[in-house]
Amino acid sequence: MESYELARACCKILSDKKAKDIVILNVSEQTVVCSYFVIASGSSTTQVRALGDNVEELLKKEGYAPVRTEGMREGRWAVLDYGDVVVHIFNEESRLFYYLERLWDSGRNVERYEE
Repeated sequence: MESYELARACCKILSDKKAKDIVILNVSEQTVVCSYFVIASGSSTTQVRALGDNVEELLKKEGYAPVRTEGMREGRWAVLDYGDVVVHIFNEESRLFYYLERLWDSGRNVERYEE
């Protein structure tokens, strides 16, 4: 699976579990760390944890394991690092505070996910 397809697969998994405001940021021209950020919101810490667990579980079935995860237990900002795709799942308050879209938006690299 190509990086963009993996990012889209993450979005689909998040959408199926009712994540809100899902976006894909193409950051390949801005950093060498990865090519895509997938950003989504959960309505509670419980949902943030559940969204992260679901992404991890379903992608493992497809043969993809995260290089590392952070923040899953706290449920405010969970990060799943799949190498070229990094998934950020926020509770609404943390997403507004960190506002990654603003930091990484170049005006043409943001794609809102809709099924």
